Amino acid sequence: MLKKILKKMMIGVLISIGVLIVAYLIFTSYYPSFGGDISKERQKSYTKSEQFENGAFKNKKPVPKDLSFTETLSLAYKFFTTNVPNGRPKADLAVRKLDSTAVADYNNKTRMVWFGHSSFLLQIEGLNILIDPMFGKVAAPHNLLGAERFNKEMPIAVEKLPQIDAVIFSHDHYDHLDYETILKIKDKVNHYFVPLGVGAHLEAWGVASDKITELDWWEETSLNELKFVCTPAQHFSGRKFNNRQSTLWSSWVIKSPNENIYFSGDSGYASHFKEIGNKYGPFDLALLECGQYNQMWSDIHMMPEETAQAGLDLKANKIMPIHWAGFKLALHSWTDPIIRVKAKALELNLNVITPIIGENIVVKDSLNNYINWWEGL
Repeated sequence: MLKKILKKMMIGVLISIGVLIVAYLIFTSYYPSFGGDISKERQKSYTKSEQFENGAFKNKKPVPKDLSFTETLSLAYKFFTTNVPNGRPKADLAVRKLDSTAVADYNNKTRMVWFGHSSFLLQIEGLNILIDPMFGKVAAPHNLLGAERFNKEMPIAVEKLPQIDAVIFSHDHYDHLDYETILKIKDKVNHYFVPLGVGAHLEAWGVASDKITELDWWEETSLNELKFVCTPAQHFSGRKFNNRQSTLWSSWVIKSPNENIYFSGDSGYASHFKEIGNKYGPFDLALLECGQYNQMWSDIHMMPEETAQAGLDLKANKIMPIHWAGFKLALHSWTDPIIRVKAKALELNLNVITPIIGENIVVKDSLNNYINWWEGL
């Protein structure tokens, strides 16, 4: 009798698993937010890259570590069941509103506007550039699969943004590359600059291939008087379980005749920061990942103290912590990144800027003065 009951239970479990697998395959095959797949022909073109091996992109070091099924389940359980004190702000973060006319009529001073997390509008040399624009509600393929961002309102509605000369993406994760955002901006964007493979997602969402430039690490391109350099990062990629490492991840150097800016994308701390600093530094401003970290995955997301050290390695005049104040994607309090990086930067005598979401950032200011706006929130 017991054997029959156990047999029925096992069959029920196997059927449930089978149904979930089929549902997942249907969902990922037909729901557009998962993006495009890399064709065999496209893969073949990537074999010239030193970062591409055995059908996948890789870091210089063998990271991230592949988790076993049990380790994955354990990590997921810990993430969804751990109560993190102050894991989110007590209320929606207030943002500095931008007037569309003022955005369109900026003066010659290069300036940036932060949208929270890792998204920026950069206005430089008469051009409008979006960096990792992610204006969606959740960092997930569907709104029901993630927690909402900390700021429901944006400094300016996407529809009111000016014509965009270029968009730069660092990699294809949901908190950086968002399907709904692409649909909203693609008709006003002239060109996209992305690491190898990321163009496949954009093409799947209706962006013409001739509007996309894919670059490998250390490759350079230009737009008017600007130089864009696709530089290394230590991270990974993938929008579903079966396409991990199918596209490249990167950081970026943006250089004009007057300014030099670095954008880290997502990265663990490694020797590439010093290498980039030696080759392209010093930088007027380094936008450096600082958030969504944990010792369990520190090889792909820097700890705050490492963020400050990366600023020194890059020879940055000042740094701005990014990848925080947007989404809860880790097990630390939402203010832990900014508190810790500021403490370490003070010890290292490194300038840190901390603008409110939507506040103007004048890149060449010797040091922008900002309040500790996160305190008490």
